[in-house]
Order: sequence, then structure tokens, then C-alpha cells
Amino acid sequence: MVTRNADRLEGTGMTTGPLTRLLLAASLGVAALTFPAAAQDKLTILDWPGYEAPALHPDYTARHGEPNFTFFADEDEAFEKLRAGFKADLSHPCATNVVKWRDAGLLQPLDTARIAAWNDIVPGIRGIDNLMTDKDGKAWFLPFDWGNTLVTYRTDKVQPADIPSLKVLADPAFKGRISIPDNVDAAYALGLLAVGVKDVQTVTEEQFQAASAFLREVHKNVRLYWTDNTQLGQALAGGEVDVAWAWNETANALKGQGVPVAVKKDTAEGIASWVCGYVHLKDGPGDVDAVYDFLNAVTAPAVSTYMVTAWGYGHANGAGMAAIDKTALEAAGHTNFEETMKTSLFAAPIDPAMKQKFVAEFEKIKSGY
Repeated sequence: MVTRNADRLEGTGMTTGPLTRLLLAASLGVAALTFPAAAQDKLTILDWPGYEAPALHPDYTARHGEPNFTFFADEDEAFEKLRAGFKADLSHPCATNVVKWRDAGLLQPLDTARIAAWNDIVPGIRGIDNLMTDKDGKAWFLPFDWGNTLVTYRTDKVQPADIPSLKVLADPAFKGRISIPDNVDAAYALGLLAVGVKDVQTVTEEQFQAASAFLREVHKNVRLYWTDNTQLGQALAGGEVDVAWAWNETANALKGQGVPVAVKKDTAEGIASWVCGYVHLKDGPGDVDAVYDFLNAVTAPAVSTYMVTAWGYGHANGAGMAAIDKTALEAAGHTNFEETMKTSLFAAPIDPAMKQKFVAEFEKIKSGY
């Protein structure tokens, strides 16, 4: 900051001898002491790529400008980064990881009195055990977005009848034509569904082993483990892969570009669903008032329509979702969150020990072991 201000002074033509520089440094020091809050007003947010879109937090932008975003490929990467000492104010984990992050001491509780939409969160999400609040009623997680992980395919190369079951992804006929996420939660959602699991919170050792064995077979067909929707979208659009295990956003974006893709919701085993949201990180450097301005901005009902129509995801604000045109909701497949939970494998909070088994095994699978 001193360098930038000094350059600006020199650009005016004023002399910058030793005395001037001394006075300048002194004045800047006084400014830093006098206005500490201004330097903290810009939040640092550790997030998924793409969520920096200003349309997802317009009220915050109008008041503060854009926050500083830094990105992660999956929540386990973010978890390790935070444990290593990276400082941020907010982050964006999903339901399966909230307990793990909380138990690791990475989070601080939320003041729900400062969150305007807290009581408007979709009832089905509010009812998930140990998610928004712990057993003592202390709040830790503000839901933001929800959606599905499901088969997405090129309609000019694959017919719906070719994918009656998720087990097809392990068929040698699809060798080199498959892409699945480089994301342990999404990958194991596929594996668990394929072996008949309906509740991620009650996975047995036998089911874990069966899901892992299935993912090893899928690995033989994988052309690409995708890390973000842009990478996967390019692979599908360019013909590098024909079938993917993907989030709603991928098909939504590609259809808008005229790429012939569709999603397959009626495989024999069904689809997976998830909910993600924001957490207040412990010892974040930003201003607390700005933190709550951001949380209120992302959960404002005005964001719901953009989330559904531009991203293909559901928004956590039930009042905002209720105001969206029914045709748009039906097109996105998000008319009823409770029904989504009943008819899919839902990524609810899981035991951190089981999650760690998923992480370790998935690394072996991707390496060919």
C-alpha cells in the first residue's frame, strides 16, 4: 500500500526527497491506525470456482464491492488448506463435510439473529439432522444451493436406452468415454448408488467395499476425472467424453450453448442429491458486519431465480423458490426438495471416520490400485 501511494505522489510532480518520504510514511502510518476497519471490509472467501459471480451476491457488491475469492477443487483440499493455516472469512462446504469441519475446530457459530433468511430456509433442509445446527441448537451452517449429481450424456452419441443403469458406466463398451468428478463425495455417491445404498449415513463396511469395487471398474473406462464444470463442459462439447457423472450446472450451461446433451434421471438406481452452504471460519480476518452482509446477500430471495435459471440448481431460500415461475422450476427439476430427498441418495452429514475411508480409497482407485 505504501508503494502504490508513493508512486501516485511521485506522479504529481512533487519532490520525494528524504524528508518528504519520511512525512509520507508517517502520514500513511497514521491513516492505517485511524482507519483499521476499512482494510478489513473486503472479505476473503474460500469457494468453488464460479461462485464468484456477482449475480449470486448483488446486495453485497452494491455495498462493499467484490470480495476476494480463492478457490478449491473439492472440500478435502479446502479442509487441508485451512488446517495448514490459510485464513479466510467464509467457505462453502457441502452437507457431508460440515461435521468434519466443525469437529476440527475450523468454524465459529453463526448468529442467526443477523441472518434474515434463516427461518425461510427450505423446510426439508432445515429438518436435516446435525446440519444447520448441532444437537445443542448452536448454528454452524447456512444452506445456499442444492441440486443433483446424475448421468449427463451426448444425445448425438448415446441413446437413453443405452443407459438403463449406472452399472453401464463400468461396461467395457464405454472404455475411454466416461468422466466422473475428481471429488470423493460425488464419486462415492455414484458407487454407493450403484450397489443399492439408499442412506449415506448408515453405510456398512460391506457396502463401502462394494462401492469401491464398482468405482475401480469405472476407473477402467474413465477418460477424465473432472475438477470443475468448465473443464467437464469443454470435454463434452469437444467430444472428448460422451457420458459423465455431473452436477445440474453442466447440462444447463451446455444446452445454452447449443451442445446436444441431456440428463438421465431414471436409471434403475436413481440419482444423488446434495446441499451446500456457507460457514463462518474461525479467526477470519474480515469485518464481521461484512460477513453477515454477504450471508444475507447470497440467501436473499432475489437470488433464487438466477440460481435456478442460470445454474440449474435450487436455492435454499424457500420464499424465493416459491416466487419462481412454475415452468422454470419444472424445467430445472426443482419443484420439491422433500421429494428430491425421498427419491435420491442424499449427501447428508456422515461420520468423519467413514469419510476419511472414502478419501483414502478414492486416491488409490484414481491411481489404478
